[in-house]
Amino acid sequence: MISVSFLKSKYDRITTLNMIDESDADLIHVDLMDGIYVPEKNFEIDDIISNLKDLFLRLDIHLMVNDPLKYIRKLIKLNVYMITVHLDGTPNIEEVIDFVHSNGVKIGIAINPNEDVTILDKYINKIDYVLIMSVYPGKGGQTFIKEVLNKISYLKDKHVLIGIDGGVNDEVIDIIKPYNLDIIVSGSFICMSDNYNEQIKKLS
Repeated sequence: MISVSFLKSKYDRITTLNMIDESDADLIHVDLMDGIYVPEKNFEIDDIISNLKDLFLRLDIHLMVNDPLKYIRKLIKLNVYMITVHLDGTPNIEEVIDFVHSNGVKIGIAINPNEDVTILDKYINKIDYVLIMSVYPGKGGQTFIKEVLNKISYLKDKHVLIGIDGGVNDEVIDIIKPYNLDIIVSGSFICMSDNYNEQIKKLS
């Protein structure tokens, strides 16, 4: 599946969201940053809910925040396919997993480039998805870090969906295609163009 992030775009947020929603994308990747877990803040929760509530495509929400549960309680009412959190920002991870699952939504954990994938061992049988960050969270348009690919082989027999997020473009896709990932997240490669479907096709 191709999940399109609107974190960096040549258009305003509403225009970008509508263009993704009308494209051949499978999911809309929603990067939310609180200015605490990462330095930048990019949303007010009520504004983002208003922006997302009438979209057709399902939402792939990536929370780069501390204490994500307070946001999840509001976001869960949207057309959400999956919510992904970071372990080091989620002290109540068991509660988050249970709450998300109780609402019929998939739960994922993101792994930063400098984190050991084995930190997931304690939770791997309770989650649905692992998002491998191939850039450091907090800013769009970064360069793909290929060293993170060694985490994929560790996860392949863990019965979870595996995705990758960060710096994915038409050159990087040739590197990652052999890994048969379940979800490819791409942002500026698609949203800094005028033809979203043309860019999505290059990643499919």
